[in-house]
This record gives sequence, C-alpha cells and structure tokens, in this order.
Amino acid sequence: MFLHEVFPPELIKVGLEAEDKDEAFEEMVDHFCQTEKTNAREEILEVLREREAKMSTGIHKGIAIPHGKTNALDNVYGVLGISKKGVDYDALDGEPVYLLFMILASQKDSEKHLRLLKRLAELLENPQFYTELAAQNDSQGAYGIIRKYEDVLIALD
Repeated sequence: MFLHEVFPPELIKVGLEAEDKDEAFEEMVDHFCQTEKTNAREEILEVLREREAKMSTGIHKGIAIPHGKTNALDNVYGVLGISKKGVDYDALDGEPVYLLFMILASQKDSEKHLRLLKRLAELLENPQFYTELAAQNDSQGAYGIIRKYEDVLIALD
C-alpha cells in the first residue's frame, strides 16, 4: 500500500482553519466523513483522542501523525491537513504543527497501518519533502508532491 493511495487529492485539506489539536481532529474527521460518506465521526474522534492521550503524535518539527484503529472502518484511510498559520498541537517540541497526516485503519489492518507509518517516516526524513508539501496551495499540488517523493523512495527500494 502506498501513501498516494491513502492520501488521494479528495482527502487532502489545504488551509486548515483549526487553531488547536482538538479542532484539527474535528475538522479533518468531518472532511473525511463527508468525502467517504460515513457516519463514523464519533468513533473515529474517540480512537484519535485515546491514542493522543497516551503521547502526543506531534513528533517531528511542524509535523503530526494522528492515527488510530476502529471497527467502524473497513480499510486504511488517510487525511492530510495543511495549515498555513500552524496548529497548537501540544507537540513534543512545543512548536506549532503545519502538516497533519491522519491515518485511520480498521482493527484488522494493523500491518498496513504500520507499513504506512514506516513509509511516511521515511519520506519525512527528507526536509525538502516537508518544505514543498507545506508550500502547496491546493490538494492536487500536495498530492503531486506526495507522488514525486514516494516515487523516488520506491525507485531506491
């Protein structure tokens, strides 16, 4: 499974309006539920908040990877949120977050979920990926950056 499959343009939200972590979760989950035509909003928010209560997923400068698994879903999905003003996320470094890679999975998709987290971590090792992605002004452009850097990563495998 590839990141570009999990983060298609319709699940990329450029210009997040949220000012804090909980608002970001709600905004991104609402976008997901509208796009995917699901009414699993409360279940998804609950698993994200439970996971976040263990330790902040604001793990890298300007980047958060909120994630969770729930039986309310039947596959692995991603929602990318790009904030131009930054989200107060209680990140480990105390800095605002600009890129939020939300990964949602069914309980049975633990292996796919972990592989996606690993691939995302590999891409985030390249600071240029972050810089180019954060600079995008529309979902198609953001999707193109994911494809570009993932294609390079695949070629190196």
